[in-house]
Amino acid sequence: MREAEELIPDKGPVEKAHANDCVVTIVPLVNEVQLTAATGGAEISCYRCTVPFGVVILIAGIVVTAVAYRFNSHGSTISILGLVLLSSGLLLLGSSAICWKVRLQKKKDRRRESQTALVVSQRSNLA
Repeated sequence: MREAEELIPDKGPVEKAHANDCVVTIVPLVNEVQLTAATGGAEISCYRCTVPFGVVILIAGIVVTAVAYRFNSHGSTISILGLVLLSSGLLLLGSSAICWKVRLQKKKDRRRESQTALVVSQRSNLA
């Protein structure tokens, strides 16, 4: 047998792919319903996940920035890293607050719609 072949039971020798061969993998597109089914609805609670990460990154940014400026290393790599961490933490906390507000507003709107539908159905039952 040649070196590029491998023996597979019930199928005989199978030629292995060469190092220069390209393997193409087709990834199917996933819609929102499939994503929700696969994750159990975890994508809806993204603000709950980003809050802890935002707090940790914010604290790390504060510490690194404080250390950098304590040693008067303005403009150095460590001070830039501290400012990037600080701004990333603030950005994560801000985005999670915005997501939380949007979710609360959607919840209020759904509740208002269901109450309106209930009042309309009660009026039609009384009439």
